[in-house]
Amino acid sequence: MKKWQLIGEILRQESGLAESAVEDALKEQEDSGRRLGEILLGRKAITAEQLSRSLARQQDIPFLESIPAQDADHNVLDIVPIGFAKENLVFPLRWEEDALLVIIADPLDSQPLNDLVSLTGASLTLAVAVPQEITRAINQAYESRAGETTGIIADMGGGEGDELTGVLEPADLLDTADEAPIIRFVNSLVTKAYRERASDIHIEPFEAELVVRYRVDGILYEVCKLPIKTHAGMISRLKIMSSLDIAEKRLPQDGRFRVRIAGKDVDVRVSTLPTSFGERVVLRLLDKSSSVLELEDIGIGADTLKQVDQMIHRSHGIFLVTGPTGSGKTTTLYAALSRLNTQEKNIITIEDPVEYQLAGVGQIQVNPKIDLTFANGLRSILRQDPDIIMVGEIRDGETAEIAVQSALTGHIVFSTLHTNDSAGALTRLVDMGIEPFLVASSVMGVMAQRLVRTICPHCRESYHPAPELFAKMGLGDSLPQDTAVYRGRGCERCMQIGYRGRTGIYEMLIIDDKIRELVMKKSDSSTVKRNAIRAGMLPLREAGLAKALAGKTSMEEILRVTQEES
Repeated sequence: MKKWQLIGEILRQESGLAESAVEDALKEQEDSGRRLGEILLGRKAITAEQLSRSLARQQDIPFLESIPAQDADHNVLDIVPIGFAKENLVFPLRWEEDALLVIIADPLDSQPLNDLVSLTGASLTLAVAVPQEITRAINQAYESRAGETTGIIADMGGGEGDELTGVLEPADLLDTADEAPIIRFVNSLVTKAYRERASDIHIEPFEAELVVRYRVDGILYEVCKLPIKTHAGMISRLKIMSSLDIAEKRLPQDGRFRVRIAGKDVDVRVSTLPTSFGERVVLRLLDKSSSVLELEDIGIGADTLKQVDQMIHRSHGIFLVTGPTGSGKTTTLYAALSRLNTQEKNIITIEDPVEYQLAGVGQIQVNPKIDLTFANGLRSILRQDPDIIMVGEIRDGETAEIAVQSALTGHIVFSTLHTNDSAGALTRLVDMGIEPFLVASSVMGVMAQRLVRTICPHCRESYHPAPELFAKMGLGDSLPQDTAVYRGRGCERCMQIGYRGRTGIYEMLIIDDKIRELVMKKSDSSTVKRNAIRAGMLPLREAGLAKALAGKTSMEEILRVTQEES
């Protein structure tokens, strides 16, 4: 018979923990009644893995570093609710002979195990894993179960909206096994989109079929095609979820709903548009639980980051970020705001829509129905004694004029413009009717940016491209012909695409005396750009090339997002 060991002894052997640390924890245990492992973990004397390994060794059961969630038995998942599994950190994996293999975080907690026996009527075989790994496996397995759409499509049949009953917003979309097929299918679409990191879902009706596409890392991919007869039921379900008028099919409508997927809050914005073959719908997914990124995390190079940091800490002036729709401009401005967000600063934003929640920042949503436009909102903000103002977008001359006046009267103003490069922003302000001398006096810097897909790190490989690729980049003979670049081969983790995630490339235009002189003379944007490059500005394409040569993205991706540069 194996000798029983105290958890403190095992921890000393497993982690090299000092005896004095165990003795101190034992004294605290006497006073608090908390368990020894919990105390040591709270003191960061041990890691979660060391504690889990020690518990497994003490109870003489296996420890799993990783859980094969893809092997989970979906019949068991249908019996065990996701809420129960996540709350108790127990994961029923699969049947092994006549017993159910259950992965647990705490083998000493018998209550959830007794409940599992009652739920399944089975004897249990146990294994231990760290809590984070169990949570990951639970999310993956239940998402996979919810994402099985083939059977749901077959069940949908005509799908004319006659089965739209049941809960409008389930507590968690992954825990919806016994709802109507049309509801399960819509839930599975949203769940799968979230799992595959899609930003948008497109539901598009055509003459004989309904096409569903996801936008992942800025590119649309077809997900499935459905019979056109399923269209009415899907649209009605989405309208119910987003509180839209089901009977109105002739006019565009906008709505939103919030759901929980794998324990994460997701805000879904819904837009309907009537077309020849019926209403098409686009859903935009925003993970409300995701935090605002830091400037260091969005791909800004060290030199550019230093310039941006100096600029946003000035006492007044306008800092503009430019680029096409979906190039990450708002994310960049939020990263800058979070850097400046302290109790000493009064920061107010006006946006359309408010995309992130920033604690301590006053955020205003544009509402044209009540005449709350960017211009009117900006006027009101100035009466609120702000230090820093963010205007979501300068769309017209009136907004531009107020922004310029705000900067000249001692405020820092952050905003965006839709121009192709940084120099174009200066001429765009002049075109909006702002006097050149005011533009030259108020704007302190302009940053143009693009988002490029990053190569999947799991299937990245180097290769020597054909000389034509360097020629397209405008490099000519400036690089050796045997220069190696990188591409993604395609694997399961990146859906065979070769890319996973995105990063930014940036072009930072500092407004110096020479640039101010050119603006005052109403010089065109190409002249401004040439002088900025002479002064040391790194153009977008060159910034992208540096990332391609470093293996972060591909040459083809740089060409795709900087076509207007050639």
